[in-house]
Amino acid sequence: MTRHAVVALTLAAAVGGLTAPTAFADSIPVPSSASILPADPVVTGVTVNGGKDVVVGTTERKTFTVTVHGSDVPGLDFADVDLLGPNVGFYTTDTYCESATACTTRFTVDPHRDVYNEGFDLSNANAGAWYVDTLVDTVDGDSLYVRHAGGFRLQRAARLTVNAAPEPVAKGRTITVTGKLTRANWDSYRYAGYTGQTVTLQFRPKNSDTYTTVKSLKTDGTGNLRTTVKAATDGYWRWNFAGTTTTAPKKATGDFVDVR
Repeated sequence: MTRHAVVALTLAAAVGGLTAPTAFADSIPVPSSASILPADPVVTGVTVNGGKDVVVGTTERKTFTVTVHGSDVPGLDFADVDLLGPNVGFYTTDTYCESATACTTRFTVDPHRDVYNEGFDLSNANAGAWYVDTLVDTVDGDSLYVRHAGGFRLQRAARLTVNAAPEPVAKGRTITVTGKLTRANWDSYRYAGYTGQTVTLQFRPKNSDTYTTVKSLKTDGTGNLRTTVKAATDGYWRWNFAGTTTTAPKKATGDFVDVR
């Protein structure tokens, strides 16, 4: 079977819901001879975006690297790399390896229709956990296919605002803290309220570098937040959203309140 046939079968299984044969379930070494040598290629892992999740907004294209790590004697030569995600999400590219143990390529995700990736149109349903499949060639002609060699999360960008008022305020009086949590909508190319999400209210005293959590509450039906606290000392108030599988975490910029 040629390496192109292997890729075609893998893609058909991912897109068409086919069940790949047992032999394709994990790693598939394809030696150049009938004997299995100690120097057969090995894929040891994959690094996506420097180990960080890939976060995409509504307008800017996001470019990131994917590095396939491995070993072989005399070394790795070429790699096909596929990214597979929810709702039949799919990106693919290939690259010559920059060293005997690493093959790095670049991917670009466009929130709008991507004419450079066979017209793939990113949608909200594509957000979440993605996997990396790879087919690596070696300098001496061996090949190795690895399914789910690595993974990452493709997330919708979030925005979070805060306003603490009144400013200034007398000590012991009530401060009202409001804000709104929104996230990128890849279907409408706008930011929309993220409803029913737990967000923490945090406070940092004027002469401190550390925020502490004061309380937690959920966003309402439009993503809004509103609560009250007692004014005690000068400092900064902010909202902190920890993120979800589909949406990136976000901290609001602290709003300073002068307590007199």
